Amino acid sequence: MSGSIEGAVGAAVGLQQAIAMQEKDNLLLRKVLDGQANTILSLVNSVPTAPQLATSGMVGTLLHTTA
Repeated sequence: MSGSIEGAVGAAVGLQQAIAMQEKDNLLLRKVLDGQANTILSLVNSVPTAPQLATSGMVGTLLHTTA
């Protein structure tokens, strides 16, 4: 009988350790993903906006070209 109790206790302890490791890994993954999201957001924000078309005058109001 004591063997089955020891086995059950050992299994419970093993599961607790596995759950703790999984939670630690999940936290690390969340931090990595947050860091990547911040990097991507800063890259997107660093892209200059497209030049605006002219709204008045003889040049640039009908056809917009850039060299």
